[in-house]
Amino acid sequence: MARNFADSLLAAIGEKRVPACVGIDPVYARLPSEINEDPALNDETDSEAALDAIREFCLQTIRIIAPMVPAVKLNIAFFERYYDEGIATYYEVVEEAANRGLIVIGDVKRGDIGNTAEMYARSALGDPDFSDLDDRVAPDAVTVNGYLGSDGVQPFIDVARNEGKGLFVLVRTSNPSAAELQDARLEDGRTVCELMGQHVEQWATTDEMIGDAGYSCLGAVVSGSDREQIMKLRAIMPHCLFLVPGWGAQDVDPENVKACFKSDSRGPVPSASRTAMKF
Repeated sequence: MARNFADSLLAAIGEKRVPACVGIDPVYARLPSEINEDPALNDETDSEAALDAIREFCLQTIRIIAPMVPAVKLNIAFFERYYDEGIATYYEVVEEAANRGLIVIGDVKRGDIGNTAEMYARSALGDPDFSDLDDRVAPDAVTVNGYLGSDGVQPFIDVARNEGKGLFVLVRTSNPSAAELQDARLEDGRTVCELMGQHVEQWATTDEMIGDAGYSCLGAVVSGSDREQIMKLRAIMPHCLFLVPGWGAQDVDPENVKACFKSDSRGPVPSASRTAMKF
């Protein structure tokens, strides 16, 4: 059986001695001037020129960060913006990151049920099973919207268990309006996100999901904006690694992130996409 994803990620964190993830959400207008002012790359209205600039930025970023951090998170929406060629570029960047030894998290936030969920799991997370695509590299893990229930998550669990992959289920997100639903109180006093956390912990501890380090290949996306809430979610999900988005740009307080750690000094993987990360 393939190595458990959590073990692989924790080993990479231990090797680099940095429990962090660099997010890549490439927007043409925000690219460094050295790239978007290049005569061959400076036409934002031309999809080919703009995508060439995006590709150059991503590949250069991967080469720079690979010696320093254990993981990279690629937001597929910023590649899908460029249609079929953008999808091809996304997989090119996935391959470059994998070849540089990085753990690759595909930020795809897939969520559906039945056969559709199975197709999403196989296309977004699973290694290709077509003979002409045997050189295609898929991400090591993806983000998943679990608010449709267990049958929307199970196909991803199956792929993760069988192929040594991972997934991070949305529990408490970092967007400003998340509180409208995720912090709503149930009759028993729990919040909706706490209920989701309980389901995630249950899914995370099914057969063959826990690695040698005691963590599951199924983790959770948990915002670092509310320390008290983080502490509750950490207690609810002791076997889950937390992917913590919003560092800097969404006012995530580094002090709050400390609450994601367990007594073994493990637990969170903070992610920064639009700001520098300082420790």
